[in-house]
Amino acid sequence: MLVELRLENYAVIDNVAVEFASGLNLLTGETGAGKSILIDALALLLGEKASSDVIRAGADRAVIAAVFEADGTNAKHINQILEANGLDAEDAALILRREIASGGKGRVFINNQAATVGVLRQLAPHLAVIHAQNESILAFDASARLELLDSFAAAQLEATAAAFSQWKEIARRIEDLERNEQDRLRLLDLWTFQKREIEDAHLQPGEDERLEGEKRVLANAEKIYNAAMNAFDLLYDGDASASSSLRSSQKHLEELARYEPKFNEALAALETARISVEDIGATLRDYAGGIHASPEHLAEVEDRLALLDKLKRKYGRSLADVIRTGDEVSNKLSEMENKDETLRQLRTELAHAAEQYLREARAISKKRYEAARRLEKLVEAQINDLAMKASFHIELSGTDDEEANWTASGFDQVQYMISTNPGEPMRRLESIASGGELSRVMLALKASVEAASSRKKSSGAERTLVFDEIDTGIGGRAAEAVGKKLKGLSHSNQVLCVTHLPQIATFADHHYVIEKRISSDRTKTAVRLISGAERTDEVARMLSGAKLTETSRKHAEQMLKANA
Repeated sequence: MLVELRLENYAVIDNVAVEFASGLNLLTGETGAGKSILIDALALLLGEKASSDVIRAGADRAVIAAVFEADGTNAKHINQILEANGLDAEDAALILRREIASGGKGRVFINNQAATVGVLRQLAPHLAVIHAQNESILAFDASARLELLDSFAAAQLEATAAAFSQWKEIARRIEDLERNEQDRLRLLDLWTFQKREIEDAHLQPGEDERLEGEKRVLANAEKIYNAAMNAFDLLYDGDASASSSLRSSQKHLEELARYEPKFNEALAALETARISVEDIGATLRDYAGGIHASPEHLAEVEDRLALLDKLKRKYGRSLADVIRTGDEVSNKLSEMENKDETLRQLRTELAHAAEQYLREARAISKKRYEAARRLEKLVEAQINDLAMKASFHIELSGTDDEEANWTASGFDQVQYMISTNPGEPMRRLESIASGGELSRVMLALKASVEAASSRKKSSGAERTLVFDEIDTGIGGRAAEAVGKKLKGLSHSNQVLCVTHLPQIATFADHHYVIEKRISSDRTKTAVRLISGAERTDEVARMLSGAKLTETSRKHAEQMLKANA
């Protein structure tokens, strides 16, 4: 659940902090006041691409921050994502902050720890979903249609994706072996050269790191030898060495201990210190004795490192990658040399992989067909609750007998079909011309899927659903129906909705007004939580326009009382 959203130097907003609560949170305001600015800012915290154009004129950066509270299943998933990315969790709170700099670069912080936009995108599905005006159809491509049905069906695609990946990899290996003769010879030459180049280097794991250390010593042999021997002289060998001083001190302390036994303990400590100093001195002497300045050996080490760097540039970022590439090339050559036998084995493996994939994909397809029948009934009922008389059908197509249809998510394709008036033929949802009908159908779809998701969630696993002016093109009875639907969604999810319709605004649990003001010749946008008479005046303004009348106020009071 979104608890707080803060914006600083964002668009026309100077500094705004808005506290949200559970239930239905509605945002209203005059056209151009910046109602959608809050939603756009929230989208940035969910990983949307940022632009420096959003920085308020005269500022060098914009800051967007939010506090989310999560528990239940969502909290578990959020903590797993944070842990996987080396970030600490903050009990039930999640603090997100994104800074957008004028130079184009920005920074991301999660629980006050540096993070990336990629982590925000991983967290987003467990925090909020934004349904913007017309975004549903603009982004309602084949994959989005299938994803919506899978969300309702709670379809687990991991096994299907893994089986598809294995089948695809075996098919690729067969294709490599079946290339035409000219391509085959070219590949053989390339792989042979790569194998020989890597094998001739006689690589050892970790060799580059060891040689870098050896190079540092050889390049600074004289300095290292002098440092070791100077330390040895001071500790052990010189006339005024630490060892000699300690021995002299011992003799004096022994004499003292003959008369004052309490110095025996100090004498033992001095003996231990002397032994340690002499051990260190001996170690330094032995180390210095093993140092040999050899320009010839240094040149050999540098040449070897240059060879290793060259191989890493060609075959991998690390020496382990180069060694692994050599093994892979050797395996490919072995397969190519035993082409016929390898092909027979791979075709057998391909048949088994295809069977495994089809088992998984058919199971998913069956689940989708069953879910589609349930979902279309729910959606049709939801649509007709929104002052429409429509028929709705989910059409699944795609066959398993053509490998061209196979994908990591199965072989199904889905279309959402609708007839918005009795007697009219079914048409694709994308072909609906009326913006008002489109908004209501998409709301019905989302409401049905979210309702099913809420029933499957653990207690407290609440998300924030955001609707940005999805009420475009509707009014009257349809607007009231949309308001009731949003209210119903808010029983199991926190709902934020930007609306321009008074019929919807009257259903709010928490009503915020967004106002544009001019101060010191600068435009500023402010957000206020309103209630009581202020809320009545806002609904009246939405009913009658800028000029409030006693009639519009009374009408607003009646609507608020009816939908309380």
